Amino acid sequence: MIKDAPFIDDWSEEDYQFLIECLKNTIITGGVVYAAFCNGVLKGFASVESGFFGKEEKYLDLTSLHVSEDMRSMGIGRELFMAACRWAKERGADKLYISGHSAVETQAFYKAMGCVEAKEYNQKHVEAEPYDCQLECIL
Repeated sequence: MIKDAPFIDDWSEEDYQFLIECLKNTIITGGVVYAAFCNGVLKGFASVESGFFGKEEKYLDLTSLHVSEDMRSMGIGRELFMAACRWAKERGADKLYISGHSAVETQAFYKAMGCVEAKEYNQKHVEAEPYDCQLECIL
């Protein structure tokens, strides 16, 4: 169902600094961050955490996937997502968990990538972003 949701995507400098610290922490704790650059400028990134979760401990968490608006529909998101999937699978995950933004375009992307509604919800994500769609990708 498509409906309007009260969401403002207006990041402050502090928000960006917090994101940078989160991405650094992902690497420090054994996760991975992939980045896409164009002419030396960061245009996209994806991150996957190292900790397994779920009843059978078979999920790994895709904590971020972003492509700059000016570079969308060029395959960058697909490449970042596929790299994240490969990394998770190499570490023994059966599924990649995605708490995906509810925007129509975002959901269309994840559907095109083969994602479906998650069988198990990660309550931490549900509480942090109640408008997100909880998805999984079988690896």
